[in-house]
Amino acid sequence: MSQTEPTLPEELLLLALDPQRGKPYCRNRFLQYGMAGAALAELELQGRVTGSRGRVQVTNPLTPPDPLLAQVLATLRAPDKRRFAGGVGTRSWIRRTGRQVEGLYLDHLVKYGVLRRETHRFLGLFPYHRHPAGPDSWAPHARSRFAAAEAAGFPDRRSRLLAGFAAATGLARTIAHGGRPSRAAMRVFVREEWAPQAVHRNVVQDKSNQAGGG
Repeated sequence: MSQTEPTLPEELLLLALDPQRGKPYCRNRFLQYGMAGAALAELELQGRVTGSRGRVQVTNPLTPPDPLLAQVLATLRAPDKRRFAGGVGTRSWIRRTGRQVEGLYLDHLVKYGVLRRETHRFLGLFPYHRHPAGPDSWAPHARSRFAAAEAAGFPDRRSRLLAGFAAATGLARTIAHGGRPSRAAMRVFVREEWAPQAVHRNVVQDKSNQAGGG
């Protein structure tokens, strides 16, 4: 592959999938929100976007070298190319594009052998996919990096963002090893970082709709 280190959405996806069963440790819709939010966070780390007051704004419209991030950035560009100041609503963008972003990264990791794609049928009729680890899986590396960051108290912003997405999507209870104190610390990052916070709000909305029968 062209890159030596996975991006935030790639790392989140590898942490989220059971390597044997290929099934997410959290609800798949919540993972989709997390994937979209992680793509925004990666773009922010690369100086492409910024987020504030519930909106994400393009600050550098030049196409990123990463083709997947380039596709994500293209969905954020304002129709009027003379100005990017308006931005788009972060929460609504995540809700609208989560499935698309997840699909981009699943296809990408399957293509490079990081994941495999298995097709199953529900009731023998309706196809669905599972994505167990492939022959070139990065999952052990992603898990060891996350464990090391957790043990060190998530010392850098990148690790704090990843921890925030894990907490927002419900992954923390599975992948965190430090018990309640560690999970509590990860929830703090949800409140402190705009992208994990937007993911969390979509998750809360879904849970509220389900509880209310909506």
